[in-house]
Amino acid sequence: MTARQIPLDLPHRAATGREDFLVADCNRAAVGLIDAWPAWPSPLTAIIGPAGSGKSHLAAVWTEEAGAERLDLAAARPQGWEDRILEGAAYLVEDVDRGLTPDQEVSCFHLANTIADRGAQILLTARVPLARLPIALPDLASRLRAAQSVEIQAPDDTLLGAVLLKQFADRQITVAPDVLRFLLTRIERSFESVRRTVSILDAAGLSSKRALTTPFARQVLFENEQPPLDESLF
Repeated sequence: MTARQIPLDLPHRAATGREDFLVADCNRAAVGLIDAWPAWPSPLTAIIGPAGSGKSHLAAVWTEEAGAERLDLAAARPQGWEDRILEGAAYLVEDVDRGLTPDQEVSCFHLANTIADRGAQILLTARVPLARLPIALPDLASRLRAAQSVEIQAPDDTLLGAVLLKQFADRQITVAPDVLRFLLTRIERSFESVRRTVSILDAAGLSSKRALTTPFARQVLFENEQPPLDESLF
C-alpha cells in the first residue's frame, strides 16, 4: 500500500499555486478567518502558530485571494508609510515575533495607524500571541493587543498522520501503515518534528539504500535521538 492509498478522512483546502492545505480541528479557526475575509472586524488581524504549523501557507492563500502586498518593516523609514498604503488595500507582514528594533517598533506603529486611517487591512503572522511580544513602545503594544487573532493549536494524530504521509509522498517515499503507526507513537507532537523526522529517514534511506520499514525507522530514530527516546521502548 502506498502513502497515497492510506485512507485518512481529512478535507483539503486548495492553495493557489501551492500544495493542498490539510484542514483539521487544530487549524479550523484559522481557515475560517481566511474564509471570512474581507469581513474582518479589525484592520489588524493575526494568525498565531508554531513553526511549520501552516500559518505562512494560509497567509499565502490569503495574499493571493486579497491581492495583498507583502511589507518588510525593516525596509521602511519609521514614519514612511504615508505614501505607501492605499485606501482599502490589503497587506501582509510575517514573523512579527522575530524581534523588532526600536525603529521597527515605531515603523510598525505608524503602519498600524495608516492602515486604520485608510480603511486598509493587514494580516500579521507570529509564533506567539501578539500580547506576549516584548514590545517597548506602549502605543504599539496596545495596538497589537487590540488586533483580531486566531491561533493554530497543536495537531492531533489524524493531522500528524496526514502531514507525515504528505511529507513522504512529496519525497516519493512509500510508507506502510505499520510504519506510520510506529512514527506517530514515537515522534514529538509538532509539525516541525514531522518535517525533521521525514528528512532524517529520507537521508538514511538514500545513504543505506534500504526501504522504509518499522525496524529501519526504529534504528534511525534511536541513532539520531529524534526526539530523545527511552531505550526501553525498543
